[in-house]
Amino acid sequence: MISIIVAIAEGLAIGHQQDLLCYLPADLKHFKNITSGHPIIMGRKTFESLPNGALPNRKNIVISRNADLSFPNTVMTASLQEALQQAGPDKEVFIIGGASIYEAALPIADRMYLTFIHHRFDEADTFFPQWNESEWKEIAREAHTADEKNRFDYTFVTLERIDR
Repeated sequence: MISIIVAIAEGLAIGHQQDLLCYLPADLKHFKNITSGHPIIMGRKTFESLPNGALPNRKNIVISRNADLSFPNTVMTASLQEALQQAGPDKEVFIIGGASIYEAALPIADRMYLTFIHHRFDEADTFFPQWNESEWKEIAREAHTADEKNRFDYTFVTLERIDR
């Protein structure tokens, strides 16, 4: 199963200057709980935005056109197809960004774990691609209000592709 996991603010915004739009600890915990123990696939810029390098307890697969590039504790690939092959037989593989990797993965994804951040970030410069909602069914939803640790209201939504 190929799954996309992403936090999306209003207007499909996902980033600003190669970083997350905001610090939402509950979303980071949600991300860790879902992806731990599974391969994660990301572009080079997404990898470079990780504060401590490769994420622990996950096979980190990085896509880059630069064949000479390497990062510690990662598998380097040149394409999404190659990354998926490198992921191996795991039952679920996660696409974690950035925008061009999401765009390439969207047509073949089976599931999406979306965190909708209920806020507009006018400074956003990176966006998630539009998807055809009629191709997806919602299988889970969990709404949360802002609190002392999480500045914005947010909702976890899981979508599965309707049988092709």
